[in-house]
Amino acid sequence: MTADLFTLQGLDSAVVALEGDLLKPGGPSISTMRNHNFAILLYLPREEYRLRQRVRQMVHHLEGEGWAVLSLALHELVFERMSAKLGAEGLQKLIDFEKRLFAMSPERALKDLQQKLAEYIDGPEGLAKDVADRIAAFRAAHPDAENRTLVLLGRAGALYPFFRSSALLKQLGDRTLNTPVVLLYPGEQNDGLSFMQQLVPDRDYRPRIYA
Repeated sequence: MTADLFTLQGLDSAVVALEGDLLKPGGPSISTMRNHNFAILLYLPREEYRLRQRVRQMVHHLEGEGWAVLSLALHELVFERMSAKLGAEGLQKLIDFEKRLFAMSPERALKDLQQKLAEYIDGPEGLAKDVADRIAAFRAAHPDAENRTLVLLGRAGALYPFFRSSALLKQLGDRTLNTPVVLLYPGEQNDGLSFMQQLVPDRDYRPRIYA
């Protein structure tokens, strides 16, 4: 991109800055921490569709430069994991049960679903394992792009309020083969990161934040 960073604001400037750091002559530079090659692209939840458009433009440019880009929708990974374990019939039973419970008590239904989804999302063998496995397979399929590979983690908002992104990045740890990984984060920065502008701001983030 050739846009002047000082003439842009918000999401546009964040994407330009991220792409510029990815395409630095000395190689991708989105993190100052060794073996923790993560970054966060912050955007307001209401900008979801514009975010997708801007990211598609960035990906198109990177691929034109010979990059291999893996885009993962986090909510799809969770759904695939649940479908594999429960099967279509079991998944439908779960949905029907939650609907009935919600009709009686929305608060109880939310708590019950949080407990059930934790099994598929939380911990090193949860969502983090699925992401790490996809990254490893993608890297193996693109050996010629070792220093030009990017992973984008998107659709985190679809997992609200069951998802804690700081926990996911910690659990990924050194399982990404030092591939640049960017989490597309819907929320705002205010004494920490507030997921979906709803949760209490979380200060527990080590990655660089593009905002």
